[in-house]
Amino acid sequence: MQGSFWKSAALAASLALVSGGVWAQSSATRQVSSCFLLPSHEVIVGTPLDGVLEVVSADRGELVKAGQVIAKMNTGLEQAQVQTQEARAEFGDRKARRNEDLYQKRVISDHELDEIKTETNLAKLELEERKQQLKLRTIVSPISGVIVDKYRSRGDLVKQEKIFKIAAIDPLNVELVVNSRMFGQFKQGQVREVSIPLLNKKVSGKVTSLDRVIDPASGTFRVRLSVPNPGSQIPSGLQCEANFN
Repeated sequence: MQGSFWKSAALAASLALVSGGVWAQSSATRQVSSCFLLPSHEVIVGTPLDGVLEVVSADRGELVKAGQVIAKMNTGLEQAQVQTQEARAEFGDRKARRNEDLYQKRVISDHELDEIKTETNLAKLELEERKQQLKLRTIVSPISGVIVDKYRSRGDLVKQEKIFKIAAIDPLNVELVVNSRMFGQFKQGQVREVSIPLLNKKVSGKVTSLDRVIDPASGTFRVRLSVPNPGSQIPSGLQCEANFN
């Protein structure tokens, strides 16, 4: 997310410059920094396997929970492989038990019993591998958030490619570009108030990240706030303002 932070801060700086400068200052020394409300985390969700999408259960704009199934690939072959390997593992268990009795009666050697047990263990390991391959064909959301983009639909053939883009918007990040005169006035965990003009409301956020280097060209540094967004009621992408008095 570090690259995203720099891009977001650059957007905030551009907006502020277009609107007449990063800072506005009144006779009462009221200072305002333009900013954006942005997702706190973004992920591209895909599959490391090839196959056909049988189910796509999420769409653009939909809220999803971490662990929620959002797509499934065809699994006929993989299910058959799991069932075959289960039968081999069960047979290996029965064979090992029978030969344990023979070993106790000294009918078979230590080497023969070890070989049988090893074959059984290998069958169980292969069964676990088949189950994991089957599991990979069910695609779940790794985070709670909103579907930003859906790149594939039901029936599409996918080959190790992206299917969804998901953004976490609770909490939201506020990316600030702050004048160097304010350096030293921000600390980790500090609470700052942010206004959202379009919604005509104010929210509070905690400082979670700040630059230790000032940009010499613009005389600014970057600060990130984390703003709680219960129920994901506030959309990301909105312009905001941070007042520093």
